[in-house]
Amino acid sequence: MSQSSLSATATLEAGRQARAGQRGLWSSRWVFFLAATGSAVGLGNIWKFPYITGENGGGAFVLMYLGCILLIGIPLLMAEVMIGRRGRHNPAGSMAALAREAGASRHWRTLGWVAGLTGFLILSFYSVIAGWALAYVPALFGGQFTGITPQASEARFGAMLAEPGMLVLYGTLILTATLAIVGLGVRRGLEQSLRFMMPGLFVLLLGLVAYSAVSGGFLRAVEFLFVPDFSKLTATSVLVALGHAFFTLSLASGAMMTYGSYLPEGTSIARTALMVAVADTTVALLAGLAIFPLVFGNGLEPGSGPGLLFVTLPIAFGQMPLGMLVGGLFFVMLVIAALTSTISLLEPAIAWLTERYRTTRIKATLGCGAVLWVLSLGSVFSFNLWSEHTLFGRTFFDLLDKLTTNWLMPLGGLGIVLFVGWALNERLVREAMAMRSPVMFRVWWWLIRLVTPLCIVAVFLNLVGLL
Repeated sequence: MSQSSLSATATLEAGRQARAGQRGLWSSRWVFFLAATGSAVGLGNIWKFPYITGENGGGAFVLMYLGCILLIGIPLLMAEVMIGRRGRHNPAGSMAALAREAGASRHWRTLGWVAGLTGFLILSFYSVIAGWALAYVPALFGGQFTGITPQASEARFGAMLAEPGMLVLYGTLILTATLAIVGLGVRRGLEQSLRFMMPGLFVLLLGLVAYSAVSGGFLRAVEFLFVPDFSKLTATSVLVALGHAFFTLSLASGAMMTYGSYLPEGTSIARTALMVAVADTTVALLAGLAIFPLVFGNGLEPGSGPGLLFVTLPIAFGQMPLGMLVGGLFFVMLVIAALTSTISLLEPAIAWLTERYRTTRIKATLGCGAVLWVLSLGSVFSFNLWSEHTLFGRTFFDLLDKLTTNWLMPLGGLGIVLFVGWALNERLVREAMAMRSPVMFRVWWWLIRLVTPLCIVAVFLNLVGLL
């Protein structure tokens, strides 16, 4: 290597070390694991995974989902964390730094902006849905679902959606808690909150699984989740599993890149990413073991769709002994899971503002909060005041949902794997990944260059209706 190349490399490394010192780092690998797992674990695990499993036949779908985590989730998660740690910037800054180091086009940084914007837009409506869960906490603890009928449960959920004031109140409470945590910074805010919330989430979830184990429908739930019946698996089911594996790990939203930028040197990216994926998948499966015994034990339908959590499950809670206590704790757990995701969705925007405009973290947080609150009103009113006003046949909420999940996330994820696998050179990536096993690196390198991009293209084509 020439003297000029050595000098440039030393300058880049010095810059990375300086940025790490200025921005702050996680205090340990364990804290990063909590943070990344918290980002991945959210409504997608406890709300979406059980109902799409119910809709797609159970065990065979779970098996396909696990395979997709290996093919898409873990390789892309490793790539995003690597970009963040190597760049020591917000997503756009990190991608620009790596592109500059590899001699690639500076326009790759656009992917970082898209990722941060995607997370920001998702947060604007995610906080509204999290507000639904928060609204159910006092309702369950207060015994409002005791002996409730299916018709009454559905009517109650519909009445909540029709009341904009209630949705604004609970959505604002979720957003305020998110802003408070993020505003305190990496160590005082993110780290301290996650040290409490993630263990609390696992304790509550394990407690609910233990309760469900004696509810009467546990063995049927285990069979439903873990005994595959491939006759129930369709081509659409396979693509749904592929898509959910992609979205469940908070990929292509800027969160993992940003969290990776706070990761200390010497921490194994591969091992930590694998631990995060295992923890995220474990939570999804435990959620199924907590929910489906209650559904089967009370003669309810597992394939009842998105209403499984807010319509079907409260009926079960209303019919069982100590149901209101168990139900209240369940929705407390759901709120905690939502908060661990909302703080990760906000962090990329805060990192970008503080680094790009040299503003204080508090000012950046307040500014983002104001914009998010206004955007959230559009989602709130989509269920009531603006429900008749559509664009391209969709409400404001539906448009944001489809824009982010059907377009921005698949395209962003595809761009990231192409950037890592094809725009960066192998030497740089090998050095940044710092994997001890050459064989494991070659396997990951093959996945990130060929298999993962092809899988993401399949997801994207399915989501836009071309498959």
